[in-house]
Amino acid sequence: MIWSIAFEPLLPVPILAAGGVVALAVLALMVLRRRPGVLLRALALGLLLLGAARPELVAEDRKTLPSVVALVADRSASQSLAGRPADTDAAYATLKERLSRLSGVELREVPAAATDNADGTRLFADVARALSDVPADRIGGVVLVTDGRVHDAPKTVAGLGFSAPVHVLVSGDPDEYDRRIELTSIPKFALVRSTQRLSFRLVDDGRSPNGAAVPVVVRRDGEIIATLTMAPGDERSVDIAIPHAGDNIVEVEAPALPGEISPLNNTEVAVIDGVRQALRVLLVSGEPHAGERTWRDLLKSDASVDLVHFTILRPPEKQDGTPIDELSLIAFPTRELFDEKIGDFDLIIFDRYEKRGVLPLLYFDNIARYVAEGGALLMAAGPDPLNADSVYDSPLAPLLPAIPNGNVVETPFRPAVTPLGARHPVTAELPGGDADPPRWSRWFRLVETHENRGEALMSGPDGKPLLVLSREGKGRVAMLLSDQVWLWARGFEGGGPHAELLRNVAHWLMGEPELEEEALRLSGEGGRLAVERRTLKETAEPVTVTFPDGSEQRITGLSSLGPGRFGATLSAPLPGLYKATDGTLTALAHVGPANPREFRALVSTTEPTRPIAEATGGAAIRLRAEAGGPLAVPAVALRRQAAGTYSGDGWIGFKASEAYEVAGIETVPVYLGLLAAALLLLAVGGLWWRESR
Repeated sequence: MIWSIAFEPLLPVPILAAGGVVALAVLALMVLRRRPGVLLRALALGLLLLGAARPELVAEDRKTLPSVVALVADRSASQSLAGRPADTDAAYATLKERLSRLSGVELREVPAAATDNADGTRLFADVARALSDVPADRIGGVVLVTDGRVHDAPKTVAGLGFSAPVHVLVSGDPDEYDRRIELTSIPKFALVRSTQRLSFRLVDDGRSPNGAAVPVVVRRDGEIIATLTMAPGDERSVDIAIPHAGDNIVEVEAPALPGEISPLNNTEVAVIDGVRQALRVLLVSGEPHAGERTWRDLLKSDASVDLVHFTILRPPEKQDGTPIDELSLIAFPTRELFDEKIGDFDLIIFDRYEKRGVLPLLYFDNIARYVAEGGALLMAAGPDPLNADSVYDSPLAPLLPAIPNGNVVETPFRPAVTPLGARHPVTAELPGGDADPPRWSRWFRLVETHENRGEALMSGPDGKPLLVLSREGKGRVAMLLSDQVWLWARGFEGGGPHAELLRNVAHWLMGEPELEEEALRLSGEGGRLAVERRTLKETAEPVTVTFPDGSEQRITGLSSLGPGRFGATLSAPLPGLYKATDGTLTALAHVGPANPREFRALVSTTEPTRPIAEATGGAAIRLRAEAGGPLAVPAVALRRQAAGTYSGDGWIGFKASEAYEVAGIETVPVYLGLLAAALLLLAVGGLWWRESR
């Protein structure tokens, strides 16, 4: 029972306070004038004010609330290594049993997050959420069973939000060691065809038995680009060429150290996003015609295309006396375009072009060499393919997948997607192409060809090739054997997907990965891995997937996802680099954050959490004092008085709660009724007696 004094005043407190002030003023005036009876008057006034304040004795029946102790088991990925799960489970079970039997303690089990992310292990965030509804004076302490790799330990006690001991019990052997690659400089973005520098360090953590130099391999998209000899502690840099848009996956791998905890962090991955600069396209129109603006408008509307367009307005052989300075708006810079700067272009388009002496044969030879070395060429045929000035009679002829036979078919027809085109990404998803007949307008002219050795994706009347694609050397060539795609652009008979068709052809020619007809792709998200095989064949070969830990899974039956597309989905339980191959193609995908903080260091340690543990009076200790030694789980105790330390040899302690709840209250008036009246009459009578003398 706890006793205290309370007041239940008869009058409002401001009135009582004013009365007290008046009484003090009167008494002070009497003292200044040396009037007798000051003490008796003060006693009478005080008793009167005390009666108005109604003092009471209050007896509270208080019940002390138990201390809340949080018990946390670290279930992060690093805790799954080197026998740590068994030690963690055993220590957790022992502490749970001991704390449950400890008088004055309420045990709260905290589920630690098991999902690894770029922020690593965040046990203190889990503790804060679990204790958010507990008043700070009821928190008796926190016990963390972990490997010590905690990445959100506060630097000061104020960052905890409570004042109670934090104890850290560390799993793992004190003699363990591990080798890892540490990326020190990682570019996130880079322009395609640029070079970026990646820096990294070889680190041996713990008591490594071997400090010899080892070969470190650097790969880009699975291809070895550098091998360096490095000793532990060395830092090196490698220049990485960025060959394509999208993810460029760079691996840095060091050989495993015998007896190390895990090889998971012997390989680190950097994902560099390749960003294309403006694609440079050279469009040469042989003459003004209705479809010329279709090409220009389409290419100019694409923000990623830097277009250079020339139209031959007047052939050199035409002589009509027009002054030279009025023949063109700008001279055709043939030498600059087709000799000096031809390699700067990503795509060259000839639209209804004929030689007519504008370009010497030497420049056509330059174009052929440009394609063979990786360039792209698109030929849009006109109505006169085999006259004396035809480009098919030039050094370009060996590169062209189809050669006109001299006939031009002029009859209405609807362009159709061929069975091969239905599986090719350039034409597989053209709007309206899946109908029979296709839901687009007619064309009226087609150039007949022979020696067709390319891939015919679209056809005209009687199945004659209309759109032919081919790979020549390291480059690519496309032929559109009609000049009437402009009818779709103008909306004739409802038009057609001219923008999609021409854009897909142009981007395929420039090597857009999404338009590759033979491709193997991997993508991972939400713990699942998607495998997709794009092929022109009727079926797909089995795919073997290699997991980050080196295990493999063979997928023999890829499901059909549509014409030319096959796929499968499987579980991706581990973060890291996955690799897939069908014997011909290889694909890589990184699941989870690149270079995750959780795997940067795996050796167990007390250091990250020791400062906050000691600052709160707790301890950071190992569960095993030596490698292979017994598991030593400390005893637990509740300290009733505040102390500077809550740990000792073989034990850890917790702070007793200062909080309580009131079970009952009793009040007893101490100045009321006859007692108050008697004391007041006694004081007034004494005052009267003093004044009557």
